[in-house]
Amino acid sequence: MQIVFMVFTPCLMFASLAESVTFQDIVSWWFMPVNVGLTFLFGGILGWIVVKILKPKPYLEGLIIATCSSGNLGNLLLIVIPAICKEDGSPFGDHRTCSSVGLSYASFSMALGGFYIWTYTYQLIRSSSLKFKAQKTAEEEAFKEPNKDLDTNEKSYLLDNNSQDQLPISVTKSSENLTKACVVAEIETVKGSSWSKIVGVLHTFLEELMAPPTLGAMVGFLFGSVTWLKNLVIGDAAPFRVIQDSVKLLGDGTIPCITLILGGNLTQGLRKAQVKPSIIIAVVSVRYIFSPLIGIGMVKAAASLGFLPADPLYHFVLMLQYTVPPAMNIGTMTQLVDVAQEECSVLVMWTYLVAALALTIWSTVFMWLLS
Repeated sequence: MQIVFMVFTPCLMFASLAESVTFQDIVSWWFMPVNVGLTFLFGGILGWIVVKILKPKPYLEGLIIATCSSGNLGNLLLIVIPAICKEDGSPFGDHRTCSSVGLSYASFSMALGGFYIWTYTYQLIRSSSLKFKAQKTAEEEAFKEPNKDLDTNEKSYLLDNNSQDQLPISVTKSSENLTKACVVAEIETVKGSSWSKIVGVLHTFLEELMAPPTLGAMVGFLFGSVTWLKNLVIGDAAPFRVIQDSVKLLGDGTIPCITLILGGNLTQGLRKAQVKPSIIIAVVSVRYIFSPLIGIGMVKAAASLGFLPADPLYHFVLMLQYTVPPAMNIGTMTQLVDVAQEECSVLVMWTYLVAALALTIWSTVFMWLLS
């Protein structure tokens, strides 16, 4: 699990981007980062609606929003797009050119998806874990420590003083002192809360930005866009091509390892997971009904406004980004933060089973719209 997070995923990001993405591609494909952000935005809104309607357990809220908003924007596209390009009668032209350009689109999509997933989605999963663990700790402490009616000082005061008419005065003074202390503490808290929240948000953003997969994507972008850096590691004549070969070899282990993690979770998830059928149906509906319809509308609107190049394959990839099943990295994240592993495996299982039919239907619809 840690190896996938720290080694395999960054290597996959770097190897794919450094080889297939150039600076000109990044400039001409400027709408793709916006489109990926919109998939997360609309998916997150729909996931939030699902949470508010179905009211799942608190530790499942982040997982549900994550599965609704975070799609498999890389690994699956690397498989689907070349397969479609090789089909007879494909509307995307020569299969060799289609496969080469399609892989570049898929690699760029994978890098963008990795950036959003390891910042936005990872924060969702980690927040749910922190809330769940804090709630669990509070419940354990409340169960262990008995409630105390009186403070130790108050008890000694009652034992040392026989006069009962002094008790109300003492209690009143103690209450006044306690009230003053609470007011002062509250004022100090209000003064420091705004600044502490800002610092906390910036710290969290920087921490997620420095995650190994995100760093791998950024370094891959750098080497892909800067020609002299790319010539150092890419190509038969590159002096440091052994670095690219080694990194690519490590990156190839990402998908099999993630699949093994999901399979291991699934063996426990089918027995221990507490996921209601309504949650599964809601997540499947968001991913394969509402999200693709939104995607068609967004891509058509962007094309009519002149934001997109004329390449139909580019339009197809943009639409497909709204239709893919949840990101497999969500399973890795649940392992890292130790929350909802079994539930995640069950949701992923059902969404990927339905994806076999949904991707076929929607791909046909997209090609019909673009032909």
